[in-house]
Amino acid sequence: MKSPGHRQHPEHKVQEVHLDQEMEVEVNGERIASSHDVVKVEEDGNPARYYFPRNDVAMDKLLRSSATSECPFKGTAHYFGIRAGGRVFPDAVWSYEAPYQEHADLKDRVAFYEGKFPEIAITHGH
Repeated sequence: MKSPGHRQHPEHKVQEVHLDQEMEVEVNGERIASSHDVVKVEEDGNPARYYFPRNDVAMDKLLRSSATSECPFKGTAHYFGIRAGGRVFPDAVWSYEAPYQEHADLKDRVAFYEGKFPEIAITHGH
C-alpha cells in the first residue's frame, strides 16, 4: 500500500540510506545488536534513526508491548521493551512490520529509541 503521508505531503523528506559499516547498540552496558546491514532514516523534523535487521538483534531481550503508533509516511509501528543489565526499558524499540511500499526496506528491522533513554548507545563498530 502506498503511503498517505507522501501523497498528501510530497515535500516531506524521509530518506533511507544503507550504511556500509558495522553499527552496534548497547543498552545499559549490554550489547543488543551488531550489524553491517543497517538502514539510516533521516526524516524532516526528526533525529536520524537506525534500523537493524532482526537477525542481528538479540530479539530474546525484547519484550513485545501492546503499544503502537501511526506514521502517515512509514506505517504502524509496534513497540518492544528491552531487558538489559537487570533493568527493563519500556517501549524503547519499534518496528514497522508492514510498512508502506515506499519504505518496504524497513520491514523485519527494528529501531532503538536513542535519546529517550541515556542507557541506549548506538555506535560505529570497531
